[in-house]
Amino acid sequence: MDDSLEAHSGASSAFPASGGGAGAAFLGLMPSIDTISRATSPGVPCADSQEDDKKRYRPRTFQYFRLLPFDVEDDAHRDAALRGILKNLYISIMAEDFSPGALHWTRELQGWLNLKFEMTRELRTKLTHLYYHLALAPGLDSNTADRFSRMVVTLTRKKHYLKPGQDLTLDWRPLWKELKAMVLPSEVPHHQGQRRRSHKHLLKLCLHVNSYFDPKERGAILEELLPFFSTSAMSNAYIVVGALNLLVPTGPTLPTDPHSQPSDYAPTFFHLWQLMTRSKSFDVSFIDIFSRMARDYLGCRHVPFTEHGIFTREQSDAIFTAILRLTEIPVGQANSPYSSLDYASGLGVFLEKDKKKYPVPYMIARWITHSLSPACLNQEPSILSNLEGLMESIDTFFHPSNQGSWTTFLAQLTFFLTDIFVSRWNREQSGELDIPEDRRINDALKKRFVLALKEVTFMGLFGKSSKVVNYYYSTLQGLAYLEPDLILPGALQRFYPSLQGLVEVHRTTSSLCGLQMIANIMSKHKGYRCHLTALLALALPGIDANDLGKTQYTLNFIQSVAYSIPFVPLVKEHGGIRDTSLAMNWVQGEMERMEIEGQDVKINYSEELTDEDEANILRSSTAGLGEFVLALLGKVFALLENLPDSSHLRTGSPEDNVINTLPAALTPLFASLSPELFDMALDKLASFVSSHVVHQARDAMAWICNALCKVSPEKTLKVFIPMLIVNIRNEIDYNGAASDRSSGTEVLPRDRALVWHVSMLSMCVVHVGGEVLKYKDDLFGIAEYMQEKCRGLPTIHISNYIHHLLLNLTHTYPIDNALYEPDRVARGLDVEDWGRPTKPSELTIKWHRPSPAEVLFAVELFESQTRSAAQRLEQLMSDDPPVSRKGKNKEWSDELSRSLTALRLIISGVSTMFDPNRASGDTGTQANGNGTTDADGDAMMEEDDDPLAEVADDEELKRQFHYPAGYILKPKDPIYNRIHELREDVGRLLSRTHAFLNANQQDDVACFTSLYATYRTWITDVGIERSAHPLERLVRLYKADISPFKISGLRKVYPRPLLIKRADAYQLQRVKYNSAYRKKSELDKRLLLDLAESCTSSYADVRRVAQGAQDSSLKVLIGGRPLVIPVIMERLRKALDETDHDRIKGAMYTLLFTTLLKTLMRDWRFAPDLMRMYIETAAVDKTSIQNLGSTALYPLLDFGKPFERLIIFDREIVQTIRPEEDCSAIISRRHDFITERRTKVEGKKAALGLELTEKAKTTHWKIASRCAIFALNCCLRFDTLASPELIELVANGTNDPHPGLRSNYLSAFSAIFTAIDIRAVYSHDYRNYLIEEEHEENKYQVPVPTDDPNLTETFLSQFEKFDGTDYFVDCDYPGWLVWGKQFPVSRANPKPFLAYDEVEDRVRVQIGQMITKEWFKKCFEYLKQEPRDSGVDRFRMQNLVLLMNVFDLMYYGKTSATFDDIVELVKDVYGDGSDKHQHRATAEILGALLSGSSNDPREFRDRVWNFAAPLMLKIIADDLTPDNLQYWMTCLHIIIDGKDPRRCRELTEALSSFRLDMNSNAAFKESSKVQLVEFIINDAGWHFRHEKPILEDFLAHIDHPYKSVRESIGRVIATIYRTRYHESFRDVTELLEKNKAASSIGLRAYQPTEEFSTTIKDVFARLEKWRHERTPGQQTPSSYTSGSKTVLIWLDSMLSSQECIQLVPFFPDPFIDQLLHMMDVKEDPELMKLAYHVYRHLPNIPFRSGEDDAFIAALIRVGKTAVSWHQRLRALVNMQVVYFRRLFLTQPAQRQMLFDAVGDMLSDPQLEVRDCASATLAGMIRCSPASIRNPIIIQLKDRFELELKQNPMPARKKKVPGTDTPVDTQRQIVRRHAAVLGLGALIEAFPYATPPPKWMPEVLAHLATRAANDPGVVGKATKAILAEFKKTRQDSWSVDQKYFTSEQLEDLEGVLWKSYFA
Repeated sequence: MDDSLEAHSGASSAFPASGGGAGAAFLGLMPSIDTISRATSPGVPCADSQEDDKKRYRPRTFQYFRLLPFDVEDDAHRDAALRGILKNLYISIMAEDFSPGALHWTRELQGWLNLKFEMTRELRTKLTHLYYHLALAPGLDSNTADRFSRMVVTLTRKKHYLKPGQDLTLDWRPLWKELKAMVLPSEVPHHQGQRRRSHKHLLKLCLHVNSYFDPKERGAILEELLPFFSTSAMSNAYIVVGALNLLVPTGPTLPTDPHSQPSDYAPTFFHLWQLMTRSKSFDVSFIDIFSRMARDYLGCRHVPFTEHGIFTREQSDAIFTAILRLTEIPVGQANSPYSSLDYASGLGVFLEKDKKKYPVPYMIARWITHSLSPACLNQEPSILSNLEGLMESIDTFFHPSNQGSWTTFLAQLTFFLTDIFVSRWNREQSGELDIPEDRRINDALKKRFVLALKEVTFMGLFGKSSKVVNYYYSTLQGLAYLEPDLILPGALQRFYPSLQGLVEVHRTTSSLCGLQMIANIMSKHKGYRCHLTALLALALPGIDANDLGKTQYTLNFIQSVAYSIPFVPLVKEHGGIRDTSLAMNWVQGEMERMEIEGQDVKINYSEELTDEDEANILRSSTAGLGEFVLALLGKVFALLENLPDSSHLRTGSPEDNVINTLPAALTPLFASLSPELFDMALDKLASFVSSHVVHQARDAMAWICNALCKVSPEKTLKVFIPMLIVNIRNEIDYNGAASDRSSGTEVLPRDRALVWHVSMLSMCVVHVGGEVLKYKDDLFGIAEYMQEKCRGLPTIHISNYIHHLLLNLTHTYPIDNALYEPDRVARGLDVEDWGRPTKPSELTIKWHRPSPAEVLFAVELFESQTRSAAQRLEQLMSDDPPVSRKGKNKEWSDELSRSLTALRLIISGVSTMFDPNRASGDTGTQANGNGTTDADGDAMMEEDDDPLAEVADDEELKRQFHYPAGYILKPKDPIYNRIHELREDVGRLLSRTHAFLNANQQDDVACFTSLYATYRTWITDVGIERSAHPLERLVRLYKADISPFKISGLRKVYPRPLLIKRADAYQLQRVKYNSAYRKKSELDKRLLLDLAESCTSSYADVRRVAQGAQDSSLKVLIGGRPLVIPVIMERLRKALDETDHDRIKGAMYTLLFTTLLKTLMRDWRFAPDLMRMYIETAAVDKTSIQNLGSTALYPLLDFGKPFERLIIFDREIVQTIRPEEDCSAIISRRHDFITERRTKVEGKKAALGLELTEKAKTTHWKIASRCAIFALNCCLRFDTLASPELIELVANGTNDPHPGLRSNYLSAFSAIFTAIDIRAVYSHDYRNYLIEEEHEENKYQVPVPTDDPNLTETFLSQFEKFDGTDYFVDCDYPGWLVWGKQFPVSRANPKPFLAYDEVEDRVRVQIGQMITKEWFKKCFEYLKQEPRDSGVDRFRMQNLVLLMNVFDLMYYGKTSATFDDIVELVKDVYGDGSDKHQHRATAEILGALLSGSSNDPREFRDRVWNFAAPLMLKIIADDLTPDNLQYWMTCLHIIIDGKDPRRCRELTEALSSFRLDMNSNAAFKESSKVQLVEFIINDAGWHFRHEKPILEDFLAHIDHPYKSVRESIGRVIATIYRTRYHESFRDVTELLEKNKAASSIGLRAYQPTEEFSTTIKDVFARLEKWRHERTPGQQTPSSYTSGSKTVLIWLDSMLSSQECIQLVPFFPDPFIDQLLHMMDVKEDPELMKLAYHVYRHLPNIPFRSGEDDAFIAALIRVGKTAVSWHQRLRALVNMQVVYFRRLFLTQPAQRQMLFDAVGDMLSDPQLEVRDCASATLAGMIRCSPASIRNPIIIQLKDRFELELKQNPMPARKKKVPGTDTPVDTQRQIVRRHAAVLGLGALIEAFPYATPPPKWMPEVLAHLATRAANDPGVVGKATKAILAEFKKTRQDSWSVDQKYFTSEQLEDLEGVLWKSYFA
């Protein structure tokens, strides 16, 4: 639990859970980050005396055992328990009793650890090894394996137990074996998929243990993984990188080990990264790997650490560029930097981390933060300066008005940066992170880091989405913690005006939340703490019934302050300071100062104020606390009086949240009041309670009274109890309250005052300790009095009062809420106590333990109350009840329900006095004590005598070990017996009530509801008040309360009351542990049977309640399920016979949708009956029952499948936990029992299977389809395969007339074939199957001849010829990136497979006899039936799979039908080929023939291919239509995909000899053939060696007249070039060395070849020639337009896939110019659109640094010199994009060139170009880091102001009609317009900067005076600029206008109308 308690969830912090709303939703978001941040830091032992401690590296912060109020066991006891657990675990594993045995002991072990017990490190290591081994053991059930892997995670969760390397090293190979089988299925033996673990479990395990893999193994892992990399079959690349990310250890090794330096292997990683550009998932994976490297190498001394961390500048720039891409911030008109490549990741998707649990911004932040060091401070560029640049260049995207998909990303990034930085800083300070001195964060670095994030955080704080601002609140807290002097002044400057209500509302709520997060930090710092009382006073108006959200945040803020400072006036009587005047004046002065200095206010109190002055101001400020408390209470009372009526509230509504927040905020407030203030508050509260009745705020008010009473019971009870008792008696005696029976749920106005006072009283007597004993007689008396006098609804409140009183008397809880330790308070609090936390080690707690007197009082009360309630019940059920049962108002049932409710409340009130052992019917054993296990510690189960009863759940086993939890009574006490007897009486009474209601009031839902609620409480509340979930509630509140105080890297620096809460939670956890489960007594059984009976009641409401109660009860009682199941089954049987729909429904719900299902599926005493009845329900004719049945099918799908039969694990590893004594006898006894159980259960299953098989033959299809599923599950077994009956059923069923049944049988038939196959391939031995030893003669490994220098050429040349090869290479990866040691191949002439034994032969013969020509005929007929809906009209794989199996049987001559029959039938099916359904059926059959036979012996294969291939080719040649093309493409793909192209030589040869026929006018035929060629090339990848003639043919005809053909040609050309690329390094070492030698970011990938370059140049030369031949304005298509479109399709395809950088050298020339020319062809809009689309790809391509120079130069050239203004405009579009994408890579010279060019283009003759240039310039300035931005702004401002001056507006001459405007005048206007636009761009670049930059007011005024009144385009532009400025500043004008001088404001007024700027 503590894990969960200390989950490091920074962002969840901002809101208390009780406050729900924004907070509650939030708490779920971040839990996982915990596992990251805590666990991943390489922990370092503290240099303590604790070094020799064998258990953990860091001593516990919190001393759980010392703080408990009762004595606990000593270490010897704990170790004995641990030994017992491990002994039993050993026995279970050795006996192969995994579920429930080993699982149960694993759970016990988990419980042992959760109680904060420690085991030695050595043992922890052994257990981790054991569980890691078991989690991957072959043959283990996947649920069990998952539980084991969770245990691995638990054991290794925190690194302060086990250090990677020195304590624990795990082997990566077993895990890789499992992963490989999942993602590279072709690499492992056949049919292993069936027994695989789910990828989620594997992934989770992997992410946890990878830090324990040995970094020395890095080389070996790369050797294993890299040979699989290939982009030819794209998914291989994703799989390898995913696996690298999961497996490669990123930690340092010794300097002597190979690959120890990052510089050895990082360049290769960068190279792999470039091999898949434009993929988001690659960006994420590599940033993840690099960020883990940065973290792990931080403390490694032998790796050089520079201003870029362990990376080089090139690497760091590349990573920053990727970060910029990942933000997905839109730039200009660019599209996303990513293309749709990631859809091709195939199985690689299983290796991706979950983005919610591992957010990408977290990885980025981890990389940046762990690369920082003081080296960054004086070097430029560095990681730090890049971070600053990044934040500055995207800062406008943080502004609340600028929301989009990037908003959450940026918020998370800022939060994680701060969080990880704070954590690193704190852990460096405490010495937990041991890193070299020169890498430690120093103050200067911390300061610059905070400044980099400061502005964006203040912008984000005021965002609109609550989820996003939560991140910023936590960031604010972290930054304020790091640098209070930098953050707090800015925060106060922004928060003060918001609190004074000067700005819009959401800023006020943001300010309150922000204050809540920094209140604690302010209270600790000199000067800032003087603001707290002023802020409290300003926050008060926030409590307002009209704005409940704001109210809640105000209360949270007050709570946060109350936890940080004592509310004690520190004014000395004789001192000079008597009142608040000093503080008020000072605060007023500070506020004015902030207002004047604005947002950049600088405050440094430590120098400005002397300690003396500061203390005086602080003392003076506390003088007003009394007024504040009174004002606050006044506000709260006003709030309560205006709340709506609580009975109409739904939970989670704002009103509900406020009511929950009130006590949470007021408890710490009352606790920190000084005695005088406390008396004042008490007085005010008491007078309000006695004189007002605010009915709707009753609960809230009661909570507030409770908050006050808990703080000082003595003072408060003295006031409250007498007063309330008098009021209650008055109400009853004089106002006749509750004097008659009332029905309904509304409290009558007459009774409201009574209910109000009773509610107050009940909350005043709970959690106040023994103080109530003083008022024992009064309290007892009033209880009796009310019970006697009151009737009707108020009685429930009276029972509640008694419940509370009992809780108070019998429970253990702390009664200590003070903010300081008692000795500190006694000494008197003073100024230095502000913000001072209590250390956990100094904590003492005042607990309440029930004293004998209290116990006695409780028992008396319990007895008298149960007596009277029982008496009332007896009367109501007697023959002569006091209220008529026939009464019209349901009065009788109200009365009965109220008495039951009273019993329920009373029982749960004393639940801690009940002993679970006694309640289970044992007497005399020591309760809850140190009861040990029976002699041999053998954990057998009571029910285990029946071998069929496989216990479903490990919860069903009894807890063997108990630990003291402070149980009060001794079994010898008379009270002990008394109280248990009373409880039993109540139980018997309940059962009688049940019988009575069933007999007389069957339809009385209200009574049943309360009866079963009482049942539930009676059964579950033993030892702990389980029904109230006390522990969960406490933990939730604790988590919410600590959030404002939680700082990463610090341990529990919380206010004292919260530490007390933590201790209370631990105390409760112990109590809960002991009363988790118990055995059932006779009475329990009786009640359970009552419930079972009602679960099938015919009233839906009664059923529901009974099912709920039964479910809760079964969770507590061991072995309850087998007791109730027969009863409910019996009911279902009867209901089915009588077709009683309601009861059928009830029974189905109870059996199939509650926890009973798990038991039923595994307990074969009941399973067969359940199945029979479930199947029968399919025939019930009622929709709701049909729906129930089909919903239940999914959880039942595994019903009847074989349980574990053999589990292979290494006995040696288990020996490590072997107990001392000999357990072999128990083990063998247990093992025999388990094997016997397996045999018996299997026997039952087989019998049931047969029965279902018989049933399926004759019944209705609905029933038959269920029978078929389960018969197969029960009968299909490895050893026996399947019974003849089943085979007959399935084989015939495959041709059943009903389509639903047909598909069921079809998959069953395939399953039978697979089973035969598995059994034969693994030599008929299940063990071989598990250890993956297959009998395979046709596959083998070929070693790679590494000495052959032309290795790759030799390898590829063998693909050119189709004959003469010994083997086929089916997989695509060998040698693509790097050659491994060997690669798998298949024999070119396979041997036939004949290794069948008699079992398999029997089945094969039987199937063969049934597969006749007639069978095939029917089957084929159904294949070409028209599908029921068009969604299913596609090539269906399941048909293909079955046919492949059947044909295989036929090739081996086992079937009655022969191959010739098939030939004949296929021709019939195809007929004339006119109908698409014929095509679909034929494609499926041919697909099965061709792909199934390609691995068969030659003679089989050739026979099939000689028939099928020509048929398929003929269809492709003549009969394709748009309707049927899809089927044939799929068919072709299935035949050739993932196979050596030489296997399908007939198809490959025929299709690759295709040439375009320019004379054909059948566009579709041509294009469909080209598409098939594309398939062939794509599927064969780089193994396709016949591309030359195709390429030549296609390139020659790029100007093909038909669109569809052109598109296909374009794609094929791209595909050919894409698949030509491969790297083929000789081995991994060469790959690593060459990349290292090339550069720190590896070799450049995709270097264009000579041949490719010439082709590109030729093609574009031809286009250029055609362009000149085309007449401008020609409307009809021409060679130029057609050719261009083909080339564009080709380029588009290449640019949006990974090899796009191959084209980079051609961008500047010829691409840019040619594309711009194409965009100018107005006559062909399609061409323009395509060209523009391709053109916009260019700047998104990730160039390597230095490769962009020519591209930028070309853009500038076009922009300045192109003749057409459209081209100049389009050059601008790409300039901004390329500038932004390459912010970190462009050289300063290029940058200057770009700025100059855009500046020059402002004076373009064409207006549109000028406007666009202005926008581009603004964008470029906006997205530049400050270091670039600021000098450029000054340079541009001077340049444009000068231009404005030099180009005055030409005077207007009188125009003579008919003359043109003189040219130089026009030019002058253009130049003037340019200057205005340039200045406008500077203003537009900062739309949100508040306050405006220093230079801006001057520029605005300059524009207003100089240009605004110009006529024409210049004046219009100026006005537009000023108006836009005004529009974006509306919100912040009140602040902004202070930065203008009055003259400047007047100048602006002159242009825009008066009222606004006034």
